[in-house]
Amino acid sequence: MEDLFDMVQSIHEKNLIYRDIKPDNFLVGRPGSNHANLIHVVDFGMAKQYRDPKTKQHIPYRERKKQSRRDDLEALGHVFMYFLRGGLPWQGLKAATNKQKYEKIGEKKQQTPIRELCEGFPEEFATYLTYVRKLDFEEQPDYDYLRSLFTNILNRIGADADDGVYDWMLLDPS
Repeated sequence: MEDLFDMVQSIHEKNLIYRDIKPDNFLVGRPGSNHANLIHVVDFGMAKQYRDPKTKQHIPYRERKKQSRRDDLEALGHVFMYFLRGGLPWQGLKAATNKQKYEKIGEKKQQTPIRELCEGFPEEFATYLTYVRKLDFEEQPDYDYLRSLFTNILNRIGADADDGVYDWMLLDPS
C-alpha cells in the first residue's frame, strides 16, 4: 500500500493529477526477477498538470468538469478495496454508450454511502474516504496522515508493510 501512496504522492509533487487510477494501471515486477517486488504505474495518457506551469496557480474548479488530487486519492482507496474485495458496486454497469456508462458509474459512486462501500473493512477505510471527499479542490492532502491510516491496520494485524515481500512472490509458479 505504501508503494502506491508513494507513487501517487510523487505524481502529485510533479504537479500532475493522474486521472485514471485503477487496478489495470498498476503492474508488478516479473516473478523471479530483481524487480519482482516493484510495483509500476503505467498509462499516463489521462494525466494532466493541475498547476499552471508559468504562474504555479492551481487549475480553476469547474463543477463536475475538473479533477484534482482528491479524485486520485479517492480512486486509490477504491483500488485498495477492489484488491481486497475483488469488485466494486459500480463495476459491470451497462449503458448504450460509453458516455452514459461513465455517467452511471459516477452516479453510483456518489450515491453509494461511504459506510456501505466500506462495509466489512476496518474503520480506517471509511475514515480515509471521508477525509479525501472533504478535501477542497485545491487543498494539499496530508499524505502522511492517509498513509498512517493503513499502516495502523497493518500494525494491528501484525503485517510488515516494509518487508518488500508481496503475497504473489510467495506463490509456487508450478
